[in-house]
Amino acid sequence: MKNFLLQLREKMVQPREEEPLTEEFEEYVELEKKSEEKSKIIVRPFVMEDFEDIKEVLDALREGSTIALVNIKPLKDRDIVELKRAINKLRKTCDAIEGDIAGFGEDYIVAVPYFAQIHRTKPEVLE
Repeated sequence: MKNFLLQLREKMVQPREEEPLTEEFEEYVELEKKSEEKSKIIVRPFVMEDFEDIKEVLDALREGSTIALVNIKPLKDRDIVELKRAINKLRKTCDAIEGDIAGFGEDYIVAVPYFAQIHRTKPEVLE
């Protein structure tokens, strides 16, 4: 160990000879390629037939890389109270993750995470 420290000290104290610039630029560090799976955004359809189906949508939104298109027609036709509960839970989760949620037609809801925003048009005023 003592010899190692002495050699290290000698290297630090002795001035280094200037190396040509071309040699410095020839060496490079290879960076690892990021996983494309994690960097891609997924637009995923969901069908809500029961209140429990909302859990899968919420889990996907919390991951942060999924835009959810939720078909609410089966639950709307079956039980409007459960639909309201599910939408309320979805809205609270979107608020918590700083996402956005909006109706898309009569039978779909779009929910997006923090990095996206849903475009809304102003309603036309009837005269």
